Amino acid sequence: MLIKPLLTLSLTGLCGAQLSAQRPANFFPAKLDNGLEVLVVEDHSVPLVTVEITTRNGSYTEPAEFNGLSHLYEHMFFKANKDYPSQEQYMARVRELGISFNGTTSEERVNYFFTLPRTNLDQGLSFMNSAIRYPLFLAEEMKKENVVVDGEFQRNESNPYFPLLDAMNHSLWGELYSRKNVIGDHNIINTATPEKMNTIKNKYYWPNNSMLIISGDVSHTEVLEKVKNLYSDWKPSGFDPFEKWPVPEFKPLSKTDYFITESPIASVPFMMFCWLGPDTRSGRYDTHVADVFSYILSQNSSQLQKNLVDKGLALQASLGYETLKHTGPITLQVVPVADKLAECLAEVKKQVSLWDTDGYITDEQLETAKRKLEIQTLQGYDIASSLPHSIAYWWCSADLDYMYDYIPNLKKVTRNDIKNYVKKYIKDKHYSAGLLINAAEKGKLNPSSFWKS
Repeated sequence: MLIKPLLTLSLTGLCGAQLSAQRPANFFPAKLDNGLEVLVVEDHSVPLVTVEITTRNGSYTEPAEFNGLSHLYEHMFFKANKDYPSQEQYMARVRELGISFNGTTSEERVNYFFTLPRTNLDQGLSFMNSAIRYPLFLAEEMKKENVVVDGEFQRNESNPYFPLLDAMNHSLWGELYSRKNVIGDHNIINTATPEKMNTIKNKYYWPNNSMLIISGDVSHTEVLEKVKNLYSDWKPSGFDPFEKWPVPEFKPLSKTDYFITESPIASVPFMMFCWLGPDTRSGRYDTHVADVFSYILSQNSSQLQKNLVDKGLALQASLGYETLKHTGPITLQVVPVADKLAECLAEVKKQVSLWDTDGYITDEQLETAKRKLEIQTLQGYDIASSLPHSIAYWWCSADLDYMYDYIPNLKKVTRNDIKNYVKKYIKDKHYSAGLLINAAEKGKLNPSSFWKS
């Protein structure tokens, strides 16, 4: 799909001020009277259509007694509903329509999508309508799916890095751990009931908390008319779920925490350092700076790589940031050389202390990072079947203006912005640092002698 010229939209704010937002010319937004937002993306490259619906839900809505149930709900979406009252009937319809389907759950988004031939679009829209509005949550299906979701959890636990990641979440989020723990809790998953599924549905699964995206070989005028006819009688909640059940604010870290985790299947040590970064509500521009800085430091040409990997202290090193509406973490990951753990840690601390200095990044590195991120973003527009996943993510964790203006904001980032970002979120700020080692190596490596703040 070729990227068409951008259209400038004029949006009037509550005070009458004109706001400028950018969107591709083949994006056609609409909003039904019941609050359902709709976005049609025309792409006539191949005769396929993806129908995706996303809801602002995920682990960030989960108190401890519901931890993991947004993910279980995602699985139950592809089960019996009022119009297809058994799993067998549901799957038979999937085969009839030639549907490839899936869903995902993260901290702030749950999304469901069907990709199917364009000739079956009408039936696909109707099929999605049945699934999102009329799930049955049959007790016998729940019993089977509890085991499936818990099995997914167990596969995650088999990852040698799981103990470190889980301990890091506890260290960063404390009593709000469940709000960042997407995979959930074994006991909560295995004892989940249809009543709990309906509780989630009655809180978050409303048109005014959802977005429908149709991307592919379609005419937007025809699709919007079909959507209006099908979805207009989906009644809104009459309340804002996030006003009625506010997401608690994540607290700043009160201390720097160093901890050690063990795994009998970890083949190499692994270091992880996390700071609490910006969010799209109060640190919107900083999230773009975070992306640029993280990209620079993860490249082979960076000072971080040269002083850790090239000097033989580490096998790998990378910096990342997760863009979220509620506190995105900044994560530095290092795979140290096993017999140089202490030296590697000392060098990591030294590098972090230099991140806001004038010569740490070059103008060339900055411009290259911005250009590469721009190219990656534009490439994401080229696949009509996966583009809705990105749209859904930004709609849930920011808004569509964030997505439309992402590249222009990237281009604004300066070296001074990066220095300010480091000072604001990283330099001399509390953080959590975890070390994963093989249990059999603990005595030999004696990590407690140096793994401390």
